[in-house]
Amino acid sequence: MFRVQTYYLIACLIVTGVLPFVFPLWKDASGKSFYFMMDIAYTALFGLSSTLSLLSILSHAKRQQQFVMGRLNMILNLILLGLFVYRTLSASGEAAVSEKGVGMFLPILSIVLLVLANKAIKKDEDLVKSVDRLR
Repeated sequence: MFRVQTYYLIACLIVTGVLPFVFPLWKDASGKSFYFMMDIAYTALFGLSSTLSLLSILSHAKRQQQFVMGRLNMILNLILLGLFVYRTLSASGEAAVSEKGVGMFLPILSIVLLVLANKAIKKDEDLVKSVDRLR
């Protein structure tokens, strides 16, 4: 029914749109969980990534546009991952981040899913071009 990249993009949408509500990003020194909603930058980046995934799913007829949105989404997730790494490494002493949570690794999973989706989109695009050449 759906193409392979649609399944990857749906999984990416779940990873960036649903799982951040379930898994905390980290725990501070007092043991309190820190979720993405507690910082506006993380909320905006996760929301943007989810929106790009949804738009990619909805633009299934435009493969080139889907491919570009996948690339932009990867860059967005790399920025998000960079912010997480910066936050954990630049903490003064042991004050800010005590224990990393599963939520901190969600951008990595999202990037992997987006790479797989873009490979499938490229494969479809190459197939369509090869059929057009035969005509």
